[in-house]
Amino acid sequence: MMKDNSLIVSIIMNCHNGETFLKQSIDSIINQSFKNWELIFFDNVSDDNSLEIVESFNDKRIKVFKSEKFINLYHARNEAIQKAKGKYICFLDTDDYWERNKIEEQVNFLENNRNFEMVYSNFYTIKKDNIKYIQNNYNLPEGKIVKDLLKKYSIGILTACIKKKIFENILFDEKTNIIGDFDFFVKLSCDYNIGCIQKPLAFYRDHENNLSKKKLGVYINELNYWIKNNNKRYKKLGISLINIKILLFKLRLKNFLKILGV
Repeated sequence: MMKDNSLIVSIIMNCHNGETFLKQSIDSIINQSFKNWELIFFDNVSDDNSLEIVESFNDKRIKVFKSEKFINLYHARNEAIQKAKGKYICFLDTDDYWERNKIEEQVNFLENNRNFEMVYSNFYTIKKDNIKYIQNNYNLPEGKIVKDLLKKYSIGILTACIKKKIFENILFDEKTNIIGDFDFFVKLSCDYNIGCIQKPLAFYRDHENNLSKKKLGVYINELNYWIKNNNKRYKKLGISLINIKILLFKLRLKNFLKILGV
């Protein structure tokens, strides 16, 4: 493990009524082998016990910020990033958690591989019945991986560790509610090298196997918005969006069949 005590990792945790698994999530931060972190806990007008839970930890590394009004997730992510003081930024949502060595392994990777601006890893997905499985059963790509991500998207934001300076050039699209992570990492992967640790370092809770009708409609609209706004840009780079267009077609068909009750 590196010995630079001045190096801080900022962990962004956005919260809106996240009490159910919040203690486990924060415990997984407290128990990290890498100790020089700050948690930017950004509460988005919760009316459950989330604030009481986070404040019960009584740890000076935990910094609580409260939004005056409800804002969407990607606006909240951008607001929290502005509060961060670390060299690197990680993200953990209130229902997910990390392996104990997650931050240490990723910081060591980035400090020893200066040509990479970000590193991610594989992760476990946990179903409602607590059955877990490895999300990606193949070698994950690294480098400038935009074409790989547009063929098969593989980055879970809970696994990412990103140099803070990247956020001077790229932020989350606040017009999105569902695909903001995808949009961010695709943009980042166009211009920067992304590294990968192949083993799982995080646990993601899958609360819903299928998109609800409402969420499915939002997802379709946002993908359509994304294609319209990015088609020319990626075409100039010689990058095809055909897989995203096929996905959009399949989602529209699925939505149509739901409306018909099929």
